[in-house]
Amino acid sequence: MKAAFSIVLVRPQIPHNTGAIGRLCVGLGVSLQLIKPLGFALDDRSVARAGLDYWPHLDVALHDTWDEYLRAANPRRLHFLSTHGEKSLYDCRFEPGDALVFGNESSGLPKDFYTRYAKSLFRIPMPGENARSINLANAVSIAAYECYRQLTENTATTNPLGFTEQT
Repeated sequence: MKAAFSIVLVRPQIPHNTGAIGRLCVGLGVSLQLIKPLGFALDDRSVARAGLDYWPHLDVALHDTWDEYLRAANPRRLHFLSTHGEKSLYDCRFEPGDALVFGNESSGLPKDFYTRYAKSLFRIPMPGENARSINLANAVSIAAYECYRQLTENTATTNPLGFTEQT
């Protein structure tokens, strides 16, 4: 069964974040797409430690370039999360097959993405006056669960996306 949506990390740098995001993806039953270069080796102990014993269950794909990812994954729609977004994440309407795309921890998305994908750029509201950004793993969690919420809303009886919840 194809996952309801996917998480895409473009050039992630911190293994702890990627490990935590991988664990989140396992919990939601969605895939993790990683775009090189990575700031660490996938066998790094930090990735394994953050992902604990979830990593072997992760549907993960590694892509050499953004264009390779687009060809291989063929996402239905792309939603980019960035502090540079003008529209709120909560104004985004998610659909099955969407991909949530995040840049790296220090410089965000590649610079050309801000113009190339301007209409698909969203931000997580940060009303705190001293907030510059949110940790990548936390940002992915916020966006992924908003996507999950929307996709499963009013589907408790039919569950067309195939999500199952452990009790």
